Amino acid sequence: MKNFSLKLFLEINFTDLVFLVGKNDENNNIDVAYELKVPLNGMDNKRITDFEKLFIAIKKNVYLIEQKFNYTFIEIVLILNNFNLTFINLSGYKKLNGSQILKENIIYILNTLKSYVVETEIKKETLHIFNTEFNLDKKKIDNLPIGLFGDFYAHELSFVLINRNDYKNLKNIFAKCNLSVNKILIKSFVKGSSISENNKNIETFFHIEIHENNVNISYFENHSLKFEQNFQFGSDIVIKDI
Repeated sequence: MKNFSLKLFLEINFTDLVFLVGKNDENNNIDVAYELKVPLNGMDNKRITDFEKLFIAIKKNVYLIEQKFNYTFIEIVLILNNFNLTFINLSGYKKLNGSQILKENIIYILNTLKSYVVETEIKKETLHIFNTEFNLDKKKIDNLPIGLFGDFYAHELSFVLINRNDYKNLKNIFAKCNLSVNKILIKSFVKGSSISENNKNIETFFHIEIHENNVNISYFENHSLKFEQNFQFGSDIVIKDI
């Protein structure tokens, strides 16, 4: 594999730990070279309840994968689908009075919104920040309007937050496995991005997943994840009714 590099991914869902090894070529294309699924232990009700059980399961299987590929991983990408997440949507504004929008104006709006979230959500950590909407003089525009003239600019951001203790526990588990967390992704965002990529003409949509014991509904606006809700019932209720 001289012309390839390997990347390690781990999806944590409601029932399993799903390890994926991606093979990355010189053109930065990633193909799945290996998948390993093992039962999830150490989590309950979307929280880590037994640090040691989860740590041992992850360490053991990372070691097995490294032995299989004769490769030592130094970082990992996490894909989460079993944690309590908070979604916050905020808008910032700038009165222009006919002047030009500068990059500094937009940076100021973004930093103000980020600071507000940091100050108000002191027990949570930000996982994702999405540019949800740009409006210039009450008209929606597709891209950042740097250089345009107007009277009033509004910029909306969507924040995805995780409980800080859960975040620290995850970081600690992988640090003990000698792995740094390169990136943390939300499973619904990954799926929504794939839908957007394959359907360029669809910007706003709901994505609904129905499993045996839970239902997940995600809302995407302008190709960005804006909200997600998980319900603790699924197809099992339908079967019981029948």
